[in-house]
Formats: sequence, structure tokens, C-alpha cells
Amino acid sequence: MAQKIAFITGGNRGLGFQTALDLKGAGVKVVIGSRDPKHGEQALEKLRADGGDADVLQFDITKPADYQKAYDYFNSNYGRLDILVNNAGIAAGKFPGTGPEHTAADVPLDVLHKVFETNFFAPVALTKALLPLLKKSPAGRIVNLSSILGSLTLQADPQSPIYNAKSFAYDASKTALNAYTVHLAYELRNTKIKVNSAHPGWVKTDMGGEQAPMEISEGGKTSVALATLAEDGPTGGYFHLGQALPW
Repeated sequence: MAQKIAFITGGNRGLGFQTALDLKGAGVKVVIGSRDPKHGEQALEKLRADGGDADVLQFDITKPADYQKAYDYFNSNYGRLDILVNNAGIAAGKFPGTGPEHTAADVPLDVLHKVFETNFFAPVALTKALLPLLKKSPAGRIVNLSSILGSLTLQADPQSPIYNAKSFAYDASKTALNAYTVHLAYELRNTKIKVNSAHPGWVKTDMGGEQAPMEISEGGKTSVALATLAEDGPTGGYFHLGQALPW
């Protein structure tokens, strides 16, 4: 099989960049999406300096015109896409889990719209745009970057370690993304494409902060594992470091 081609949104820093490093190490041609061309080129230099094949595409997940640009790029250069990592996302203020900046009762509606636009509507729209290219792959893989905070089971359980870690806009956007994973995996169940949600863990990134218990080097492992699943691997699941999480 030809070298696999991967697209990672928000791949110029943090978890996205770590995922790019790890996938590149696995022999995958990585294309990182970056809103800022300068930051994208800086990330690309680091990827190439580390060896392997990589490229950068100026891409803003909140701009629908960029979905077509991404389609045109992969279609003209490769004729397919093997791996899509829907990594780009935002919090609503503080990192979720460190103390809510709003509750379900007082969430500003503009914040709710903004978070859902980036964390849910945009990944759905991008995936829809790129799905024809993923269907041309011998083994398409879609990884949706979720969070354990999107688990309704754990959020509702008073004994859960995340029971008091509630930030409504962020948490609900990840719950919605999980629902998309389940529905899309069902739709594609008779194809070679696998769709899964990944909880990377609480990682020391710009979003996670220095108080996070996991190092950035650990943060990309779940996404990489789901992006490189074997033919008999799972689809329609919700995972962290190989362990299934409750919806």
C-alpha cells in the first residue's frame, strides 16, 4: 500500500503537533492544518528537522471556504485521504475541569454558539467535505478529539472523578461530537473506514496548563493508535490509551 496521508486540524501546536510527530514517526505523510501561516511554517520546519515527510496547509476550521480548499489540496496531490484527525478545538475560557467559568443555567449563548461552532459543527462539516476522499482510501480512519468531560455517564455519577468538573459549553460540545462518532460509524459500518472518539487525557498544553498530570509526549498516543488501527480494530468507540470510556 502507498504511504498513508493524514490531515490534522490545529496541527501546528499542542496535541495536534504531538500527534503529527508521532504519526510521522510511524511512516505517515502528515499534513498539518494551521490558521496562522507563520506558525504553520515554524511547525513544519520542526517536523522536517525531525526527519520524515510533512507539509502544511493554511486552514481555519471555522471558515467553510477552507473545507473546499482542503478537499482540492488532497484531491489534486494524492487523490485520496487516509487519516483525518479532527483535533482543532477551543475551551470557553478556563480549561474545563479546573473550575467552571459558567454553568448550564448561566452560560452566555454567544459562548455556547462559539464553542459548538468550533468543536462540533465545524468537524462535522469538514468530515462531510472530505468523506469522498476518505472513501477512496484502502483503510480510512477518522479520529474525533473528544474529552472524558463529554461522558454523560461519568458526568451524572456522583462517584465519578469528573462529577464536579463541569463547564457546560465545552462538555456538551464533546458529548455532541461523541454522538457524531456513533452515527457516522454506523453509516460507514460496511466500508473500510473506522470512526472513533479519542480522549487524549489532561495534558500539559496551552489549553491544559502546567497543572495537568500528563506530559505532551503522552497526549498524542490515543489519536495515533486510532488513526492507525488494523482492519480488525474497533469503530464507533470512545477510547483513552486503549481503554474504552463510557458514553
